[in-house]
Amino acid sequence: MSMFTKVGAEAAAAGNNEGAAKESPIVSFKSGSLFKVGVKSINNVAEYYGYSIYNKVNTFVPKSPATRNAKGYITGGHTVWDKASELLYAEANAAKEAGASEDAVKEITDEAYLYKGKKRYLRSFYDLTTGKDLVVDLSPKQEQTLKSVIDDNVDDLDAIAFKLAKKGAGTAAVVSLNAIVKMDRDLTEEERANFAKIGDEPFDFADFETCLYVADEAEQTKNLVIAGFDIGRLGLSIGASASNSAPAPSDADAPDISDESLPF
Repeated sequence: MSMFTKVGAEAAAAGNNEGAAKESPIVSFKSGSLFKVGVKSINNVAEYYGYSIYNKVNTFVPKSPATRNAKGYITGGHTVWDKASELLYAEANAAKEAGASEDAVKEITDEAYLYKGKKRYLRSFYDLTTGKDLVVDLSPKQEQTLKSVIDDNVDDLDAIAFKLAKKGAGTAAVVSLNAIVKMDRDLTEEERANFAKIGDEPFDFADFETCLYVADEAEQTKNLVIAGFDIGRLGLSIGASASNSAPAPSDADAPDISDESLPF
């Protein structure tokens, strides 16, 4: 099963709604980043669900990701992180029904949200400085921002270069993609030469596979321990596989994912 839920044109449309080692094109897209880029295609994008806990567990994708429907709800194949999240959501519902305070319930749902897979996007651009493809990791809101600009210029991508930038940090981070109006002035001779080659080779979608860290079930379980979750509640222990007897929960009660809740 692919780590991506959507790739190419399908992923671009979704963004509207919400062997030998190979060098990865992923780049660090931190606050203050600025790249001069070209866009080969509006469809050079992939959607995935990543798992992480800020300052504790770095973002990973499961080796065997859960099956999701068109709205992103899990329909089968829950990972251990999905099971941890849904166990806590069920606990929150039980607490609410038992008359627990709103704050007490929220404390549980906040913890449940930490273990929930978050929708993310990888989008490719053509770096005019290096003459190579680059890939940035984006939240759904950031993907919508960039895709909107590309869409507005989709008929002229062979004639327009852009400045791709990120400013601010945390929930205040803002990404932008602005057309370079005077390419003769604002691009070096080498950058203009690279722009002229933008259509020579299409982006290789296989490169997306090199951009994400893949964790098997054993590593996911260890990551749960690092995150502070009691894996015994799922019938797990370090070195053991997930218990097949553990119920496969539904995430219908989980809240919608909010960009503002993400730490990047």
